[in-house]
Amino acid sequence: MSSFTEESAVTVLGLGPMGRSLAAAFLAAGLPTTVWNRTPGRDRELVERGAVSAATAEEAVAASGLTVVCVVNYDAADAVLRRDEVTAALKGRTVVNLTADTPDRARSTAAWAAEHGVRYLDGAIMTPTTTIGTPDGVFIHSGPRELLDEHRTVLEALGGVHTHLGEDIGRAAAYDVALLDIFWTAMAGYAHALSVARAEGITARELAPFAQGIAAILPPI
Repeated sequence: MSSFTEESAVTVLGLGPMGRSLAAAFLAAGLPTTVWNRTPGRDRELVERGAVSAATAEEAVAASGLTVVCVVNYDAADAVLRRDEVTAALKGRTVVNLTADTPDRARSTAAWAAEHGVRYLDGAIMTPTTTIGTPDGVFIHSGPRELLDEHRTVLEALGGVHTHLGEDIGRAAAYDVALLDIFWTAMAGYAHALSVARAEGITARELAPFAQGIAAILPPI
């Protein structure tokens, strides 16, 4: 039997691949979960598993004390959260925004939240959808520490490690951008290396053992 109560109810706004994974993890943990997406139809499987499908974003955020947002960027998040009726429904409630964007956008949204009585925590997900609900997930958060502590039990239903990076609301986004810079630069470099090798008749399979050797010396450096 689940140890969660009605106070543990959570709403997920945004049902792309990551949003659906977040909602599925909450459901698997036994949390009362309400879902909403701008494009209808993405919640069918979640509803079959016990989620409540909200007709509007206002209805969705009013259903829970905690709303987790995961959409494509802050333009999309703001388009939902800053609608008058949604903003009014969020007053006194908590938003954890796991949407990826820049530190300045995080600070802008936090300022809006403070102005309208919305409790706000920013964050980012540093691992793919397959890690959600498993010990391999990595979540980073920034903003009021007490807000993360208050909702930690619910957020830990997502699995993995949840790290508070500081009170500066833009800090999680800064980590996210910096870490993704490492990832995409490395991927672009490897793709270019394969192209150089291919031009000389060297296959990716032939190059791979030596590429792994190069990668192995990077951590100590």
